[in-house]
Amino acid sequence: MMNIFFKTCVSLSALGVVLLGSCSDKYESGLPKKVTFSQERLMDKIKGGWAGQTIGVTYGAPTEFRYRGEMIPDSVEIAWGDPEYIKGWMEKFPGLYDDIYMDLTFVEVFDRLGVDAPVDSLASAFAHAGYNLWEANQTARYNILNGVMPPASGFWKNNPHADDIDFQIEADFAGLMSPGMPNTAAVICDSVGHIMNYGDGWYGGVYMAAMYSLAFVSDSVEFVVTEALKCIPEESRYHKCISDVIAAYHESPDNWKIAWQRCAENWDTTLGCPTGAYEPYNIDAALNSAYVVIGLLYGHGDFGKTVEIATRCGQDSDCNPASAGGILGTMLGYSNIPAEWLGPLKISEDIDFAFTSSSLNDTYKMGYDQALKVIERNGGKVSDTEITVKCQEPKAVKLEQSYEGLKPLRRTTYALKLNDGPVEAPIDGNAVVVMGGVDGNAESGYIAEVEVSIDGEPVEIEKMPADFATRKYDVYWNYDLDGKPHKLKFNLLNPNDENTVIIRYVFEMKAE
Repeated sequence: MMNIFFKTCVSLSALGVVLLGSCSDKYESGLPKKVTFSQERLMDKIKGGWAGQTIGVTYGAPTEFRYRGEMIPDSVEIAWGDPEYIKGWMEKFPGLYDDIYMDLTFVEVFDRLGVDAPVDSLASAFAHAGYNLWEANQTARYNILNGVMPPASGFWKNNPHADDIDFQIEADFAGLMSPGMPNTAAVICDSVGHIMNYGDGWYGGVYMAAMYSLAFVSDSVEFVVTEALKCIPEESRYHKCISDVIAAYHESPDNWKIAWQRCAENWDTTLGCPTGAYEPYNIDAALNSAYVVIGLLYGHGDFGKTVEIATRCGQDSDCNPASAGGILGTMLGYSNIPAEWLGPLKISEDIDFAFTSSSLNDTYKMGYDQALKVIERNGGKVSDTEITVKCQEPKAVKLEQSYEGLKPLRRTTYALKLNDGPVEAPIDGNAVVVMGGVDGNAESGYIAEVEVSIDGEPVEIEKMPADFATRKYDVYWNYDLDGKPHKLKFNLLNPNDENTVIIRYVFEMKAE
């Protein structure tokens, strides 16, 4: 660890960062206690973070979820090099940039209301935004629009997708607001991340934000990856997964496919997400975070190699290189991202991201202004010429785990149309998630009312909008069953001619 810190002292000085005091003025881990930046260098790093993730998500765009449970073969060429490549994606498929515009939802609220913006304002902006959502995000949106506010909106018993990747791809802003202050980034994550996630899903965002934060004050990728993990409780599944990747890297530092294979054997199992259960599709934060770390470690500080490896790991192969590229971009700084990657970005920096009023150039400025305020709030100093950051030694956040005491039991496929009359499904697990939806005219204004009964006794009436943006992602869930045989019954109370309500899957979990 001492060697890592010595390298950091020398390299940061060479890049125009001044460490206060000597290398002895540090935490036991080797993290400096204070770092001073020129205004230009701090801005350069913030720009590098936003630029890196924009480049990364664009690079991985053609392969997103096309490779599930398998690496993207070396024979598959991933396009890059067109000077207008990013501009083309932004204009023709703006929804690709959810990694950015989701962050910007919160950045714009902080810009409007200040860095102490209340979580209700952040949640409201998220819930009423014009973009479409999926998994944990959509469930959280439905919860909020129906009066279930954070942190309850992300809690696993209210959100069956709580361990999914959603907050992981939206947490970049928290680290970029908190240079050298991973614990402050974690506090920001506590408020925002629990809007839509819990447990491993929340940890994905905390860990990404911590890596961004530490990338401001170290240029050792291994140090940043390892030190940021201290923010995650060692007892958690998430910590064990990332630790396994780091161990694989130490054993085989030149072959990322060995680390990928270890993840496949040990961690490519969905515990609670009903969409990915018993499928090669894996949207869990832990596995996808592992792919980010594989990209960072085996990329060895090379920007192109980092985003390519993170992409070739598969699954969410645009979001993962976005995170890896953003973290490394922060470490390198905008001015040190190679021209072949930065060139296509520069002609796009004045284009507003979809569903926002912010371009990259706007984002750079907002991010810088917010970072200055957070630095001052946490013991740092800002002058007309330089900024001094009071660094924080990472501390573990609270332990929380979704689906406690449960494991997958089965997922049964159905194709039951409630318009044809009530339907039944037998269950005997301790928890159940029923997947389905409202098909047909999404603009009809229709809100299906589905009465759910257990053994003939009504338990809930589920309201399911036909509108895609406000839809209920899952029909029904219950994590407090007794494990005995029961019959679920679904009765559509208000059928219409324009829409069909369908039960597609029933996912059950059993007590361990």
